[in-house]
Amino acid sequence: MEQLAPKHWPPGQRSAYCFETAAQRSADKKSCPMKDGNPFGPFWDYVGVEFDKSVLFGGISFGAYHQHQWMKKFPPSEHPVLAMPGAPAQFPVIEEHLGLQRYVVWSDGMVKEGEEHIAAQLSRPYVGIHLRIGIDWQNACKMLQSGDAGPHFMASPQCVGYNRQTALPLTITMCLPDLSEIRRALKLWVRKTSARSIYIATDSESHSREIEKLFKGKVKVVTLQPDSAQMDLYILGQADHFIGNCVSSFSAFVKRERDIHGRPSSFFGMDKPGKVKKEEL
Repeated sequence: MEQLAPKHWPPGQRSAYCFETAAQRSADKKSCPMKDGNPFGPFWDYVGVEFDKSVLFGGISFGAYHQHQWMKKFPPSEHPVLAMPGAPAQFPVIEEHLGLQRYVVWSDGMVKEGEEHIAAQLSRPYVGIHLRIGIDWQNACKMLQSGDAGPHFMASPQCVGYNRQTALPLTITMCLPDLSEIRRALKLWVRKTSARSIYIATDSESHSREIEKLFKGKVKVVTLQPDSAQMDLYILGQADHFIGNCVSSFSAFVKRERDIHGRPSSFFGMDKPGKVKKEEL
């Protein structure tokens, strides 16, 4: 925004792009809902962007097969920046797109800050965990208990498998691990990795005190809860072992990055991705 936008995307020439169906959410039915809700509004406000007009489109999908259509409809010479309300790709990430993670590269500034946090607060080996246990997530996981959601629920294909016919069962523990499961998984992987510290990224309670008691002060427990969620992603990605939430797309980002770099990961309720614990079945 500081170096490239003034030349390639100056104020007055900032168009918003969205599907015609998305524009139906706006008051005039003609504008892209770029700042509708969180994190969309705060994101664009943070980088100081006000949109000058909306460009609506339809009949075109995201994917390599439609590349020519995108280039023809929006040639770079006339549309240097395609700013959209959200990613045009399918959610969650489909299996054929997993490899695209290799093109996601952390900025030098993020790497520097992340490595400084790791060096100052964590001792290797360290285990990183993602606790997605907030009230909104608790409500979402109730859909599993009620039967309103099946094995393919949000990002769960990453651990139950992408084929709906052969997908493993998705258990409530995999969606919403309780404290006993968190303790069990940590005891296992701290022992296996000889970890000296644990990093906790969470949307709610960190359970840091309970975890410190579990290891009797012999393993350092760290939770930053940084302003930038990306910092959590970076630190989790660098861990010697990562324990994620099977259903969370936040965990899925970390898992994809770690897979690209050959780093080991597991999930709560699933110590070996692709194999559910027997007691859960």
